Amino acid sequence: MPDHTNKQKILVIKLSALGDFIQALGPMAAIRRHHKDAYITILTTRAFEGFARKCGYFDEVWLDTRPKLLNFKGWASLRKRLNSGEFTRVYDLQNNDRTNFYFKLFKNKPEWVGIAIGASHRDTSPERTAGHAFDGHVQTLALAGIADIKIDRLDWMSGDLSNFALKDPYVLLVPGCAPQHPQKRWPAENYARLAQQLVKMHYQPVLIGTQADAAATTTIANTCPEALNLTNQTNLEQIATLGRNAAATIGNDTGPMHLIAATTCPCLVLFSATSNPTRHAPKGENVKVLQKDNLQDLDVETVMQNSTLQETRQKRPSTMH
Repeated sequence: MPDHTNKQKILVIKLSALGDFIQALGPMAAIRRHHKDAYITILTTRAFEGFARKCGYFDEVWLDTRPKLLNFKGWASLRKRLNSGEFTRVYDLQNNDRTNFYFKLFKNKPEWVGIAIGASHRDTSPERTAGHAFDGHVQTLALAGIADIKIDRLDWMSGDLSNFALKDPYVLLVPGCAPQHPQKRWPAENYARLAQQLVKMHYQPVLIGTQADAAATTTIANTCPEALNLTNQTNLEQIATLGRNAAATIGNDTGPMHLIAATTCPCLVLFSATSNPTRHAPKGENVKVLQKDNLQDLDVETVMQNSTLQETRQKRPSTMH
């Protein structure tokens, strides 16, 4: 390990969730540029260890076990580790009650950029949470003199697509979402009709999702045999690469859409009244939101009319890996 004894030591905290972590990558890159000679550690969770190691913005990755309230041994261990880091500044990109408490665990308080009471660079503006997490980070980091923050395009993410029977041009369909939020799902039957329309337009529909989405993707694939069903076959790197090379993506309000949108893929995200796009829509250079109070009432024709497929089909050259 290289000697970092005399370097400024910086800690970045970002624990979850997928969409929020993706929106924090641009701010992380900006922190790296601002402290180009510093030794920067990230405290994150195991789910995002791969992102933290591969992005190139950190010298060291620490995993937070997030001890429960009465896990005194766990808290003591975390306190010891935080204080051993000799950090001169902490960027809290999580900004919740847990990480506010982490601030209290430091014996000698480092400069703290976040919302914790007593922080040297404390963001108390109500506007911080009025929009996207990304916009809140931009506002908070400005207090520390960090500007020129953009959504990370995830160019450092690359997945092998050679085992997939892709046909160019293709359109990604993301018909799933967390099982506990069925109201966020546009009906699978509508996605199936959409897939049939895409085939008529000479696009290959490509279905992605987890095992929890298998019922929906199976319905689509049975109705549209020309669709490529990649359910439970893609890792995050492959999803990013699929998005980077897709003509477009149409999907529900779900984590993978944040990943795909960041790559600049033209995305149409379908929202119900359950969540607020102003705060929760994916961030990217080519994102469009279509909202209906009840997604059962959203028809295929409206989705097609709001897609950019006619425009993007000729504009996005294939760069498949």
